[in-house]
Amino acid sequence: MAEASTILHTAFFPTFSPHLIINPRYSYSHTYPSLSPKKLRSLQCSVSTSQTKPTSPQEVPVPWGCDIDSLENAEALQKWLSDSGLPPQKMSIDKVEVGERGLVALKNIRKGEKLLFVPPSLFITADSEWSSLEVGRVLKQYSVPDWPLLATYLISEASLQKSSRWSNYISALPQQPYSLLYWTRPELDRYLEASQIRQRAIERVTGVIGTYDDLRLRIFSKYPDLFPEEVFNLESFRWSFGILFSRLVRLPSMDGKVALVPWADMLNHSCEVETFLDYDKSSQGVVFTTDRAYQPGEQVFISYGKKSNGELLLSYGFVPKEGTNPSDSVELPLSLKKSDKCYKEKLEALRKHGLSASQCYPIQITGWPLELLAYAYLVVSPPSMSRQFEEMAAAASNKSTTKKDLRYPEIEEKALQFILNSCESSISKYSKFLQASGSMDLDVTSPKQLNRRVFLKQLAVDLCASEQRILFRAQYILRRRLRDMRSGELRALRIFDGFRNIFK
Repeated sequence: MAEASTILHTAFFPTFSPHLIINPRYSYSHTYPSLSPKKLRSLQCSVSTSQTKPTSPQEVPVPWGCDIDSLENAEALQKWLSDSGLPPQKMSIDKVEVGERGLVALKNIRKGEKLLFVPPSLFITADSEWSSLEVGRVLKQYSVPDWPLLATYLISEASLQKSSRWSNYISALPQQPYSLLYWTRPELDRYLEASQIRQRAIERVTGVIGTYDDLRLRIFSKYPDLFPEEVFNLESFRWSFGILFSRLVRLPSMDGKVALVPWADMLNHSCEVETFLDYDKSSQGVVFTTDRAYQPGEQVFISYGKKSNGELLLSYGFVPKEGTNPSDSVELPLSLKKSDKCYKEKLEALRKHGLSASQCYPIQITGWPLELLAYAYLVVSPPSMSRQFEEMAAAASNKSTTKKDLRYPEIEEKALQFILNSCESSISKYSKFLQASGSMDLDVTSPKQLNRRVFLKQLAVDLCASEQRILFRAQYILRRRLRDMRSGELRALRIFDGFRNIFK
């Protein structure tokens, strides 16, 4: 599976933003259960300088897994899966053009055909049995939520090598998943400076570091024999969370249970298909139904969900070709003006509905959400409209059930101009980055590092070009709309002047 997707919102490792939660197959919000107050006091997820400091991810790889494009362990994985209950397959793992490794058709596959049938005995879930029973018992004793539990489970099983039931599966996992978790902070700042995905990547990295620190301080340090630092460290957690972001799937037909599903997680994403993984109760296995036919030798695809190019890069480490993703969007930042005479009143209205003085809204090639226009109305509204501030703020929140399609004709032109100004401000940042990207000094001497930097830079260029394309489209629509409004007003004014002259 081309790598990435999904993160944390918990009371144990508190409040990671809900918008960070992006499952490979579905968008969803998820709150982890609270830790037992009898066992742990309230924990904070902030990272201080006295805690773990991030290292350069590529310097210390974990001692398990394989190269991202390696087929070395594929044959052993397939044999183990077959011996463990996986039915005969119409696909095999091979090197592919999209995703480096993927599942390729061995035989003709019809449209509408069900494939995979991976049994639950091959799932890794929060209920899976631990090879090290004592490690599992301690974590359950502390009521560790599913995500950190699964991350620790992967590390524990990986460290046992051949002693673990999952050794063949773990050996076939990438040693360094494609994920923004593996970009250094200078790389994020340098290559994603124009995109809002940069901030989300920083929050995700910070969340993983905070989760590890909480586990280390509250549990690992108390049981050093069970959780030795040479195994349970930041780099191993970066790896395990990278695997979860890229491979964990939520199964609607199993009441939303999240699981790692070996074999199924080798399928890559295509924007041209809509089929997704789910549990099939009749066959008692994870399946997907093809929505197109495949010839022998063709790569078979599923959909990771309707995600923007930025979200796909954030978790999976790839960017679709420009213009091929119908779900692509760009986050447009909007802000209240502190010079506004009604700044405090507007901010209070926003906070009442869970919003802040600065908000980001997604713009697609087909348009933008009503919430964005409502926010713009609030920003440009004069003091005489103070009674409508509350209504505008409610409509700007996606948590509100209030009517969204508000219209204020008297300030619509100002609102659209405000959105246009914000678009053009973002466009200029993208243009600056894209113009400079051709002359960036990569500042590396190692050929391997040079290849990596060139690869990251190309991903960033592809992302910024796709996001700028959407902004250019929005700019065009807004300029036309404003031109039509202003020409209509001019015509109306001329007609009025004509009538006035008649009456004179």
